[in-house]
Amino acid sequence: MNDMADVRIPRTSLHETVTEHIREMIFSGTLSGGDRVPEKLLCERLGISRTPLREALKVLASEGLLTLLPNRGARVARLTVDAVEELFPVMGALEALAGELACARATDDQISEIRAMHYQMALYHTRGEVQSYFELNQRIHEAILAAARNPTLKTSYDALAGRVRLARYRANMSKARWDQAMAEHEEMLEALLRRDGVRLAEVQRRHLDNKRATVVAAIRAGTADAAEGIAYD
Repeated sequence: MNDMADVRIPRTSLHETVTEHIREMIFSGTLSGGDRVPEKLLCERLGISRTPLREALKVLASEGLLTLLPNRGARVARLTVDAVEELFPVMGALEALAGELACARATDDQISEIRAMHYQMALYHTRGEVQSYFELNQRIHEAILAAARNPTLKTSYDALAGRVRLARYRANMSKARWDQAMAEHEEMLEALLRRDGVRLAEVQRRHLDNKRATVVAAIRAGTADAAEGIAYD
C-alpha cells in the first residue's frame, strides 16, 4: 500500500470516479487478493468522505471484485479455480453470442473501426507493448459487443466483465500464449469481415477457453495474485 500516490478526486461524477479508481487499484495489483480495503487511508488520499467510498465498494462487490465484511469493511476477492471454471464458460457463451449477432447486425462503419483497432493492436503485439495491447484488446471486445446491439446481452456481459478482467490481469501469460491470442484475434477479424457468425462464435468460445486454462494454471502455480502479473489477452 506504500506505493499509492495521493490523488484528489474532482467532485464531478464522484461516485463513478471513486469506483473506477479503486477498480484500477485492484486490477493493477495495488490491492491484491485477500487485502482489506483501507477505507480511512483511501478517504484521506482521495480527499473524499466515507459515503462515496462505501457506495463504490458496494458496486465493486456486485462485480465480484470485493467481498463485503459485516461491519468490517471490504476485502479484495481471491481468484479460485472453482470460480474461474464457473465464470469463463459463461463469458465464452456471451462473447460467442455477441460475435454471432455482430456479424448479422454490425454496420460497415463498425466493422471498419474494429478492423482498424485490430491492426493497431497487432502493431503493439509486434513491438511488445503489453499495456497498450491489453487496453486496445478490451476496446475490441467491447466494440463487438456494441455491434451486437442487444441491451440484455450487454447487461449480462457487464455483470461478469470485471471478474474476467481481474483474472486476465492477474494471470501472467507466456509469450507463446500471447502469440496464440493474437492469432485468435486474426481469426476473429477474418470471420467478422466475412460476416460468418458461426465461425466467429466458435473462435470466441475457444479464445475464452484458452484464457481459462491459462488463469487456472496461474492459480495452481500460486502466481495469480502477483502484483506484477499482467495477462496478454
